[in-house]
Amino acid sequence: MFLSFPRGFTQPSVDIPKRLPILAALREDFAIIFERDPAASHWLEVLCCYPGLHALVAHRLAHELCDRGIPFLPRFIAHLSRFFTGIDIHPGAQIGRGVFIDHGMGVVIGETAIVGDYCLIYQGVTLGGTGKETGKRHPTVGSHVVIGSGAKVLGNITLGDYARIGAGAVVLQSVPAHCTAVGVPSRNVCRCNTATAPLDHAQLPDTEARTIRALLDRIETLETQVSQLRQSASIPVELVP
Repeated sequence: MFLSFPRGFTQPSVDIPKRLPILAALREDFAIIFERDPAASHWLEVLCCYPGLHALVAHRLAHELCDRGIPFLPRFIAHLSRFFTGIDIHPGAQIGRGVFIDHGMGVVIGETAIVGDYCLIYQGVTLGGTGKETGKRHPTVGSHVVIGSGAKVLGNITLGDYARIGAGAVVLQSVPAHCTAVGVPSRNVCRCNTATAPLDHAQLPDTEARTIRALLDRIETLETQVSQLRQSASIPVELVP
């Protein structure tokens, strides 16, 4: 562990990111951008123009200072980082290696949040709490998780490895590994494969449309049965209520 949590915290049952030297972690953060972002064309462009990378650099420094028990300075570094990047990461948050925050404006990661290795986080994502409870109150995110734009993941819940969170989803319950969560509030659909297509958001299921389609199909079936009963009984249509 590389953070002292507040009193009342219970260590989660999932594996958390292993602590890496800052430079080693930053090398992975830098390299993953070229793999995940087709717009990344030159190392100097990435180094100077990617706020997600800048926010992670500032966070890893602030987190190291927080771990050493230094007061004020970690929060001040996080405050400056938010001002320049639009990304708010509490110094206490644990972030694994190879994490990519794409664009990043409006991303908020809370104090007791845990983000696993090689996660992909889009703009407007919140890893937050649900109230003023103490202890572990923010999400635990597994490895290789994709969290779509504007998604809100709230409370002490767990997103399993390779989970996918649809854009705009409000996630209030844990999501198993290799599952997709969509909707407000979210529903888990365990038929996805983020291992081979982590950026293929067009394949996210529309659970509401499927439910409505199933209801319409049922109504059509019932109407067909009623029509057949009318014909077999020779009941005039005007007498049927």
